[in-house]
Amino acid sequence: MANPRLRDQKPTQWGAPRQGHIIATVRGRPRGFSLAREGLFNPNNTPTWLEMGARWDIFCKVIDNLGDIGVAWRLARMLAAEHGLEVRLWVDDLAALERIWPSASAIEPVQRVSGVEVRHWRTPFPSTEPGDVVIETFQCALPESYLVRMAARSPAPRWINLDYLSAESWVSGCHKLPSPHPRLPLTKYFYFPGFDATTGGLLRERDLDEERSTFLGDRDGLACYWAQHGLAMPQDGELRVSMFCYPEAPAAELLQAWSLGTVRITALMPEGPAADRLRASLGWSAGTHAWIERGSARLRIVPFTDQSRFDRLLWACDLNFVRGEDSFVRAQWAQRPLVWNIYPQAENAHWIKLHAFLDRFTAGLGDADAQAIRQLWRAWNGIARPAELARAWEDFVARREVIARHTEHWARELVRVNELAAGLVEFCGDIGKYAVD
Repeated sequence: MANPRLRDQKPTQWGAPRQGHIIATVRGRPRGFSLAREGLFNPNNTPTWLEMGARWDIFCKVIDNLGDIGVAWRLARMLAAEHGLEVRLWVDDLAALERIWPSASAIEPVQRVSGVEVRHWRTPFPSTEPGDVVIETFQCALPESYLVRMAARSPAPRWINLDYLSAESWVSGCHKLPSPHPRLPLTKYFYFPGFDATTGGLLRERDLDEERSTFLGDRDGLACYWAQHGLAMPQDGELRVSMFCYPEAPAAELLQAWSLGTVRITALMPEGPAADRLRASLGWSAGTHAWIERGSARLRIVPFTDQSRFDRLLWACDLNFVRGEDSFVRAQWAQRPLVWNIYPQAENAHWIKLHAFLDRFTAGLGDADAQAIRQLWRAWNGIARPAELARAWEDFVARREVIARHTEHWARELVRVNELAAGLVEFCGDIGKYAVD
């Protein structure tokens, strides 16, 4: 299936291929970083564009949720911290950034946060020199005045559209595909995240596994973590669950299924529209963060948290309900069973995307185990009938040990795939190889 966004676009020549290795700037190198070990050492001492201090501009428009800014902000931080690059993030909704990273300010139009220069993307767009690399996240459409300045540069900036994550088969054929601008002497390249070596891979910090292992290996620290949520350490047979979903998800119906089951469920749900809808559907008028208790289940709505603390919630829980893109990827790195609430699209186009991932994720499982995952995910996303949710939950939780082992194996295999930020750096340094006559 071809990507309809690219159907009528024709590739053009970008320029001669660049030779040699990419050299990262030395500013901000992480502890233990080695140019030779990372394969970035240039034996000929020939200056490259990265060695001379490449500047990256990342553009992000926040639509109606936090997935876009979540991906853009994580990428910006990683490029600055792990690759020593000068990164400038242009975002149209600073309040959304502040929500996932509280040290950012919703009112400061220019600020420096965690090694990244953050700029408020406003209209009219200010006159500014474009970066050496320009990342347009999710086809957010760059300002016209900025495009004109890009075209005036020689050489032109490397221009990348970082697209949405998908497991669909057509992604491999569109990854790194060039697309000329219809009027200006510029070429944009499409860069697709994905789950195999034919795609751009997923964002993953270098020290992520070490941080997770340290967190889970510190029993006293875990006890303190749960105490912050008003909880003791999990008891035998208890299932700790995080629930981050869209308002359309059948959270009230799932809570009802939990309440009638034999497994003790303790769930934490970040505040937001989904939590508001759950409260309303239950007629819940108690305190904002009071426990909702129903039979075998109890659920607490907790304050929204930043990206780092959200990782710890995923690591600490036995099962994670996640939504969108960024939290979906983080749940996979958490190596815990997960249920994905995919972003709903018109005419249920998102169902194709959901099933494409399920086909990959359940490969290698027995039929019954794979079906248990499929049925719960389908019911959670409104594909199956609401009445099927309780049965789907029963089947899923009964097979949770097999599913947990499979999820750990899946995460270990994903580590072998390209890391997205490092792949972008490499691609931009050698972009001439992908030009087409």
